[in-house]
Amino acid sequence: MMPRKPVVATLAAVACMWCAMAMAQSSDVSVENLVTDNFFNRIIDQASSSCEGKGFYSRSAFLDALNFYPGFGTGGSSDDTKREVAAFFAHVTHETGHFCYINEIAKATYCDANVTEWACNPSKQYYGRGPIQITWNFNYGPAGQSIGFDGLNAPETVANDPIIAFRTAFWYWMTNVHSLINSGQGFGSTIQAINGRIECNGGNTPAVNSRVRYYTQYCDQLGVSPGDDLTC
Repeated sequence: MMPRKPVVATLAAVACMWCAMAMAQSSDVSVENLVTDNFFNRIIDQASSSCEGKGFYSRSAFLDALNFYPGFGTGGSSDDTKREVAAFFAHVTHETGHFCYINEIAKATYCDANVTEWACNPSKQYYGRGPIQITWNFNYGPAGQSIGFDGLNAPETVANDPIIAFRTAFWYWMTNVHSLINSGQGFGSTIQAINGRIECNGGNTPAVNSRVRYYTQYCDQLGVSPGDDLTC
């Protein structure tokens, strides 16, 4: 639930992303078959019954959002697909506390006024929301533009619509993380891309260890080795 590492996704970068996805070859393992009801529910069942995420996060919302980002889990081998699924859910589990939190606990405005392309609405706050806790105006703006909601003027949409929430997670992942896990850079590179400015290089070792622990656990469940370079 910490602020995202400042990354501004340009339209050109998004366009290149879609080009790469169009050329990617799918593995013989589907994400839908990996993320079974049992896999998903084993995560959310570990959260308290009083959590705000109970009844909000669901496998069906995940799969609906996945249809919007068909490049997720593609572009590599079957093992790459499994590692990408394990990595995604490792970060989601850590960020939301087993799908407990929809909104960040330590709320703040998170407005970078220097990013004029995605100017903040002064009456809104861009704190973490959703499975990957998307944060900052420079992420809400382009995410909303890509997905189809007003990220700058209605960031609360992420906390009100579970499909939009998962779409923002996929948007951030496909823009900043997908290519790392598929190019063999290791799980540590995904931590760097998600919250490296705060957690890596000794910034928050317990948080890094938590993400790695979930990742290796999910790799084990999916029957794939976690690979090298696990920490950042």
